[in-house]
Amino acid sequence: MSTVTARLAELGIDIPDVAAPVAAYVPAVIHGDLVFTSGQLPFISGALPATGKVGDGHGLVPAADAKDYARTAALNALAAVKSVLGSLDRVTRVVKVTGFVASAPEFTGQPGVINGASEVLGEIFGDAGIHSRSAVGVAVLPLDSPVEVEIIVSFA
Repeated sequence: MSTVTARLAELGIDIPDVAAPVAAYVPAVIHGDLVFTSGQLPFISGALPATGKVGDGHGLVPAADAKDYARTAALNALAAVKSVLGSLDRVTRVVKVTGFVASAPEFTGQPGVINGASEVLGEIFGDAGIHSRSAVGVAVLPLDSPVEVEIIVSFA
């Protein structure tokens, strides 16, 4: 069986450096054999690629773009996990994903958006990446981010 590090290389995925907290919290906490991440925004090189609400129409973030941002946020969550474990090879299972989508009032496609996070975790961890999940629509997220993702993983 290949390691997570080898799988990331096969997929051409680079885990970014952990994002610095924007308030009074830490990126991840270990409790027992679980790592709980704080909500991660889709920062790329320290900046959000887009801001605003997700939906269809002028001035809104398209759902397909938001799905890509959820993927990025999940990779940022893995960076938080790596920051406390030292290596993602220690992860034995993705237990839970919670995704938040800043949604226009009529938007109901939150599950499709958060699939961006779920799918990349499945690509990276295989069967161990299959997880429970919540996809929640909210009025606004920190820094006007369109998405935020937090994860819980088990490790050995």
